Amino acid sequence: MKIAQIIAGAPAGGAELFFERLTLALHAAGEEVLPVIRRDPARAARLAAGGAAPLQLGFGGPLDLLTRPRLAAALRRFAPRVAIAWMNRAARFAPRGDWVLAGRLGGYYDLSYYRHCDHLIGNTAGIAGWIAAQGWPAGRVHHLPNFTPDMGGAAPAARAALGIGADVPVLLALGRLHRNKGFDVLIRALADLPGMHAVIAGEGPERAALTALAAQCGVAARVHLPGWRDDTAALFAMADLFVCASRIEPLGNMVLEAFSAARPVVAAAADGPREVIRDGEDGVLVPTEDAKALAAAIAALCADPARAAHLAARARGRYEAEFAPAPVLARWRNFLATVEKA
Repeated sequence: MKIAQIIAGAPAGGAELFFERLTLALHAAGEEVLPVIRRDPARAARLAAGGAAPLQLGFGGPLDLLTRPRLAAALRRFAPRVAIAWMNRAARFAPRGDWVLAGRLGGYYDLSYYRHCDHLIGNTAGIAGWIAAQGWPAGRVHHLPNFTPDMGGAAPAARAALGIGADVPVLLALGRLHRNKGFDVLIRALADLPGMHAVIAGEGPERAALTALAAQCGVAARVHLPGWRDDTAALFAMADLFVCASRIEPLGNMVLEAFSAARPVVAAAADGPREVIRDGEDGVLVPTEDAKALAAAIAALCADPARAAHLAARARGRYEAEFAPAPVLARWRNFLATVEKA
């Protein structure tokens, strides 16, 4: 089966990461995949190393007159059964043709970008339901979740390298340092969690503001901002608890990663975590923007190791059944093999 995967995203991000994971998983499963990406040497190298060398195009602004015809020509040569446009910019450039054209959405995007698509895919049931509520025919809207690699069983990252003692509780948070991620809420919560340390692994425009807030709250020595890390599994193994304090989170791949690593999760009840987490069964949900509630939930879970272990075990079971590569890839391959032009 021939599949074209088209993305014009940023160098880092949840959608971009899953694009790479799905592309390489489809290739490894024996499908013939053409990845088309915005020029990005690092992403191109990762895809090529996995055996799926990409076509790189400009995907620029209104003055980019070359990407659309070059993409159309490449798709005609490749002749995919399905072409998938990931997010708005790729959907704007993706042409119709003899292939099924599907738009993949990881958020509540402007659907005008996708008006020429045959089908739309939401990576949560909430997004898929919202698309249908906007007037898209239900038979042309699909929920296909993300998968994450198994983060379990890794050796813990060295705490000493981060300036953290061996016996202190460690909270882990991951993601771009952006206001949507609510890392400021976690830092404020830390002021009510004496002795606990927070590792916030990521990079972005809020670094200076978060550093200043940590000092203002008197927790600068307990907040660690190591930047982007490529040892995520080791960070999970080091941590006692995973925290997702996001204000806006359509899905939250990092919650799925925490499930796979069998880490207890406390999350703000943004759209994605609220859909994924069964509160009190495999994680704990608190209101968004509420540092006091976040701190109380973290403190309660750290004070009850048996409950924390129970939640983590249930989360790991959910991962194996619903969010591991095998079950998710099976759903994607069935969709790609059976979907028809509108």
